[in-house]
Amino acid sequence: MNLPTLETLLGGLSAREFLAEYWQKKPLLIRQAVPGFTGVVSKDELFDLACDPDVESRYIRLPAEGLEGEWTLEHGPQSRGRLRGKKQPWTVLVQGLNLWVPDGDRLLHRFDFIPQARLDDLMVSYAVDGGGVGPHFDNYDVFLLQGIGKRRWQISDQTDRSLVEGAPLRILKNFQPAEDWVLEPGDMLYLPPHWAHNGVAIGECTTYSIGFRSPTAQELGTVFLGWLQERICLEGLYADPDLALQQNSAEIGSRMIDQIERMLAGIRWSRADVEAFVGAYLTEPKSHVFFDPPEEPLSRKRFSTALRERGFALDPRSLLLFSAAGFHLNGEPLEIDAALRDTLAALAHRRALPANAFADAPDGLTELLYDWYENGFGAPAAA
Repeated sequence: MNLPTLETLLGGLSAREFLAEYWQKKPLLIRQAVPGFTGVVSKDELFDLACDPDVESRYIRLPAEGLEGEWTLEHGPQSRGRLRGKKQPWTVLVQGLNLWVPDGDRLLHRFDFIPQARLDDLMVSYAVDGGGVGPHFDNYDVFLLQGIGKRRWQISDQTDRSLVEGAPLRILKNFQPAEDWVLEPGDMLYLPPHWAHNGVAIGECTTYSIGFRSPTAQELGTVFLGWLQERICLEGLYADPDLALQQNSAEIGSRMIDQIERMLAGIRWSRADVEAFVGAYLTEPKSHVFFDPPEEPLSRKRFSTALRERGFALDPRSLLLFSAAGFHLNGEPLEIDAALRDTLAALAHRRALPANAFADAPDGLTELLYDWYENGFGAPAAA
């Protein structure tokens, strides 16, 4: 798969111009963002993934007549019979295509002009004529890249976000489109968060969605407090040697509240704690992601030779990020020598190191990467 230059992908805009003028501000329709694009998987390959129990998928069937009928939502694994339906419009969504298809991973990371810490995944939807998921809005940015066929997109910046009651999906009750376009293969639509949109297939079609992480404050707070719980140690024991007799034994006295307040005041965190948490949080693999160590691993010597001949690539499931707190890989902090920092930063950015990076590699790099290789986090690049 040949990916276009960034300027072509963004309709002639530089990444800097796109971020300044459009990102989280207004939609952008880009004709032929990826010229000649028809997808990264065939229909049969997509259906195979939808039927795989290890792959996250959803099947959605529209009501027979408008939004008043029943919507059907079935979580995967799907069945081949379900994917042959013809009576009502339907679509199947496959999440995390980047985890299973190398070209899908390449496509997702073509969008890393947005920090990788914000990238979520590549989803593909296949729909028969009239299929879609109904008018809705997302809490995150999304690029909608058309694969095979055509899809009609209607969008609106409406403030009315009331939903259809009882529907298994978040379907807008009063969708009022303001713009209307038909996207053909290679066309792409960018939408900021909360823009209402409705995509309807014209004939069979596929749409590739590049989505971004937008955790809520509640989610961040809940996960952070859980992370902090494992790292704090509060000293002291509740005691009341000067306990006074109460008139009512069932009353929780103000002195008890005062003491507990003082004890809990020991729960503190610093910026360094937040940096460490964010690194762990943003690189933590999703619950359905597992790593597969090589069945017949290369010896250290053959591994080293392979690096010098082919280079090294992270597994698509691996997340390597860094901050002032250091490097984090798949939810865990890394203790690395300062001499490796620049090399690992380059690996995190490009997700691969070329063969010439190992001609005069820093001490410890091969040993570190071999450990990752044995755990399934990466491997010598394909020949």
